[in-house]
Amino acid sequence: MAKKEIPFDEAMLQLEQIVRQLEQGDVPLENAIELYQNGMELSKLCSDKLQSAEKQLVSFMGENKEEAGKTDE
Repeated sequence: MAKKEIPFDEAMLQLEQIVRQLEQGDVPLENAIELYQNGMELSKLCSDKLQSAEKQLVSFMGENKEEAGKTDE
């Protein structure tokens, strides 16, 4: 799998497809290993994107609280 940046939604769709293929159980071992590796990469990418979004939200909420505190003075 190429290490290009893909949108979160697309990564999740690809990950779901990989899970479905692996759950069917009729994938040759070599292909299953490759699918598993791709799935792990997609899983990490999704996790990283979610953590980044969470940090942005926490930062944004902190900024809003600071601004709200300044207007109350």
